[in-house]
Order: sequence, then structure tokens, then C-alpha cells
Amino acid sequence: MITSFLVKSLDRTIVIAVAILLALAVLVPALNLLTAPNHPLHVPTYLVSLFGKYLTYALLALALDLVWGFCGILSLGHAAFFALGGYAMGMYLMRQIGARGSYGNPLLPDFMVFLNWKELPWFWYGFDMFWFAAPMVVLVPGLIAFVFGWFAFRSRVNGVYLSIITQAMTYALLLAFFRNDMGFGGNNGLTDFKDILGFNIQADGTRAALFAASALALAISLVITSGIVRSKFGKVLVALRDAESRTRFLGYRVEHMKLFAFTVSAMMAGVAGALYVPQVGIINPGEFEPGNSIEVVIWTAVGGRGTLIGPIIGAILVNGGKSIFTAAFPEFWLFALGGLFVLVTLFLPKGVVGTAQQYLARRKAYREAARKEGENDKVASLAAAEPMAAE
Repeated sequence: MITSFLVKSLDRTIVIAVAILLALAVLVPALNLLTAPNHPLHVPTYLVSLFGKYLTYALLALALDLVWGFCGILSLGHAAFFALGGYAMGMYLMRQIGARGSYGNPLLPDFMVFLNWKELPWFWYGFDMFWFAAPMVVLVPGLIAFVFGWFAFRSRVNGVYLSIITQAMTYALLLAFFRNDMGFGGNNGLTDFKDILGFNIQADGTRAALFAASALALAISLVITSGIVRSKFGKVLVALRDAESRTRFLGYRVEHMKLFAFTVSAMMAGVAGALYVPQVGIINPGEFEPGNSIEVVIWTAVGGRGTLIGPIIGAILVNGGKSIFTAAFPEFWLFALGGLFVLVTLFLPKGVVGTAQQYLARRKAYREAARKEGENDKVASLAAAEPMAAE
């Protein structure tokens, strides 16, 4: 069954994308660790972390594409699932500091000592062990998405109304995590990380390993997502995206299918957040900002929703442009981002990859039509030559 799932998911495009990601997972760390700093092929450590951050953004965009591109659910709350996964990883990293914090408390993180907490909150227990924290990275956002989706989808909330309440959920979590008495660091969040799995988080080798883990996670998620959308279940997802009432009339439990896709997507976003935090060194309530979710929508639209590869390319292109543009013209970035979204909506409604696929499909159809026309002309000429030969 698993073999069949993998075979269906690995078409030519996916195979190429996975091969590129696996090659990057080996090549970039090798160029960082095995080449001298003055070597022309050397990749500096800061670029390794920057590219790793881009890969986590690409994974987040892929997660959104599963529900928006193939299920028709425009979620404006995926930043919340990304941040929840990040906080789960941040809690683990904070527990690894131990007595090396500014206040030297072996049990309480520095912000708790500063706020005069007397004991560790119950929901922090277990996060000193990676085997406990790792499942929480997917279970916490998955559980939130499941509960939210259960009430939303069974109530048949659709369209713009669903988008609004996903953004409201994100904003509610933002306000909650800003509170100091929530036990998550308040406005400052969680930072000053030291180790991950016993390795210095600032070391070049650790940075390279985190990049490789990000590339590997994106490759695995791409295979899983491709398997889902190319299965019979995925075909029904597309059907309910295009005609939900007809799909429901045919007897499918639409709310259950939406709930599954939404939960899986949230879990993927949680993994992206968990890989993001150790590479940037901080997680705070700002990651819940509704604007962050809107940016994910822009990445997906630019790349091409419903294409799987498109959101990955869109996330890398837009964030690469952001890094360059904000360094040169920081005050104009938001205007440029908004203008990019308008231009893509007007002139590239299928995104970069979707438009390219459409163009290639048209060229293929034109060539096929020309080939058939040539064959028909050849048959007609042979048929016309036969009576002449008989005479």
C-alpha cells in the first residue's frame, strides 16, 4: 500500500524536485564545511541559515497549497500553526539551557525567573526531552486545526467567512501569547538558545545539519502531499473545490475530507515552524501576525496554487527578493509586495509555474494536432495516388 502511494506520487516533476532538494541537502553543507572561507565555491554560514529559512517558508507555502490549491480553503491562519510548531521547538530549546541562563536557575527559564514565577508550569513538563517535544511539534497545531475545523466545516462555513475566522483565530492566539501570564515569554518570546540535541546551536556543523533537515523535510512533505492529491481522495478534494454541493450530493462526507486536509496541512506548517526557530534563534508572538499568513498566500499565488512545485518556488523567489529589496529600499517593501500580488492576479492568475505549465500544454497540444494533421494529409495523398497507379 505504501509502495503504491509512493509510485503514484512520484511523477517526473516531483522526482526532479525531490532530487534537487536532496542534492542541496548534501551540497550546501559540504560547500560550507569542507571548503576554505576564501574558496570561490564556499557557502558562508549566514547564507546556510538564510537558505534554510527559505526552505521552511517553502514548506509552509506547500502546506497552504494543499488546502487552498486542492481543497479551495483560503486559510489566513497558517501562520498560527507555523508559530505553534515553533513554540514547541522553542520550549525544548529553552529547557536545554538549564543553569547556563542569566539567572542560573536549572529548572526555570530566565523570563520566568524575571517574572517571579515560583515553579515550572505543567505544560512545560516533558519539553526537556526531544522525544517528547518532537511529537508536540505536529500534535499541537494538528489538534488546534482539528478542533477548529471540526466546528467550522460541520457548520458549512465556506469562502470569505472561513478566511475571516481563520484570521480571527490567528489574532486571538497573538493576543494570548503576548500575555506574560501565559508562560511563553510574553512580548519577548523565547530566545538565547544554546544547544539542540547536545550540539551547539551556533556551530557551523549544527547550522549545516539544520539546513539539511529542512531540505529533507520539504522533500518528504512534497512526496506525501503529491501522493495525497494524486490519489482517489485527492481527486475528490479537487471535485469539492470546484463543485462542493455536487460532491456532497454524490454522498461524500465533504466536512470530513476538508478536516483531514486541513489537519495534515497544519501539521506540515508546525514542522516548518519547528525547523525555522533554531535557524533564526528566536520565536515570539510576532509570528502570529495576520500579515504573515497573508504573505504565505502571496507566495503561493506567485508560484501557482494547485501545482505543488509553484508555492515552493514562489516562497523562495519572494523571500529572496525581500532580502535584497529590504536591504536597498526597506521603506518600500510592503508596497512592492502588494504591487507584486496585484500584477500576478491580473497578468499571471495561475502563477509562474501554472502559467508555464499551461503554455507547455498548449505547445504539446499544438504539436500533437500538427502531427495528426500531417498524418491525415499523408493518408489522403496515398489514397489519391492509388487510383492513378491503377490506371
